[in-house]
Amino acid sequence: MPRLFYIDNIRWTMIVLVLSMHACVTYSPFGSWYYRDRTQMGFGTMVSFAVYQSFLQAFFMALLFFIAGYFAAEAYERKGFVRFVRDRGFRLGIPTLLYMVLIGPLTEYYLAHTWGNAGFAESWWRQVATGRLLGQTGPMWFCAALLFFSILYGLFRSAGGRAPRLTLRDDARGGLAVVAFVLAMAAGTFLIRLVEPEGKAVLNMQLGDFPQYVLMFAAGLAAYRGGWLTNLSERFCRRCGVAALLIAPPLFAALILFGGAWQGRLAAYGGGFNPVSAAKSLWESIVCVGVSLGLLALYRRHFDGRGPVSGWLSDNAFAVYVIHPPVLIGFALLLHDVALHPLPKAALLTALAATACFALAGWGLRKTPYLSAIV
Repeated sequence: MPRLFYIDNIRWTMIVLVLSMHACVTYSPFGSWYYRDRTQMGFGTMVSFAVYQSFLQAFFMALLFFIAGYFAAEAYERKGFVRFVRDRGFRLGIPTLLYMVLIGPLTEYYLAHTWGNAGFAESWWRQVATGRLLGQTGPMWFCAALLFFSILYGLFRSAGGRAPRLTLRDDARGGLAVVAFVLAMAAGTFLIRLVEPEGKAVLNMQLGDFPQYVLMFAAGLAAYRGGWLTNLSERFCRRCGVAALLIAPPLFAALILFGGAWQGRLAAYGGGFNPVSAAKSLWESIVCVGVSLGLLALYRRHFDGRGPVSGWLSDNAFAVYVIHPPVLIGFALLLHDVALHPLPKAALLTALAATACFALAGWGLRKTPYLSAIV
């Protein structure tokens, strides 16, 4: 299979957006993160953070699951069950374990100071003995979930199952298929949030978002079988992206104006049997599918190449994803006393952390024996 350079470029872009999200959470009143540096901010700043973070959350991780599903299907075809599961265990499981037993604990104890005043070894063993270390995956929850999805797919294929060969064309039927997929995602998200509200985590996984992730991973599997990434028309993807960008802003504004956020009532947005949760689930699904398809068209047209810079960024993106929490928190601590508005401060933190992470990954970790094989 020829290398899809535009997918490589989407992938490293999404990982930079992960850093951006965590930089925003550092200063904004929304989301959870190891280290928070909250300050008083005006309503306009809060709304800016809310819009940006909500928009990112609606699509960036789901798009990574879609890409992962596509290449999982391709990998299984080449390797078969045993090699597929073994390689997935090494590529996803080993970095996750490395983060859980070393990177995450060092980050929490020495930078975030979330493990109390006991010694590091004692605190680490307490996490192991109580089972809390299982929930210490940090951003590697993505790899843990992807490993689980991959194993399930491998078991499905080894039992004789095959992903359906679905075509997606630039016609009315293709448009209806996308609409049906959006509605199924919205319904699944709304239903799961009846029992698992958004923001509630189980082993560091927010199950309220998982209908989106499961469906996008499955769409990636179908995309490989149907040849979507090479055959799907650019015009169709662009139309879906434009439609999402036309529908999503007024729907989001309506959610803010009439859902209770203007009055400070936020509980309904997280889930429950109410129209606000249903509308938010629909908004997220529209953004997820529409923006993902739009980015596929945009990157295939304008960023389908590998130059020295883009190739270096692509090669080091996964290592950046693994190591970014301590680096980002370290810079956040250095910026603590810098008098700067929270919005540009989050942008500055993103730039500093991304630059340092790529430098550390490219000129350090990936040139180190053993570590290079892991990251």
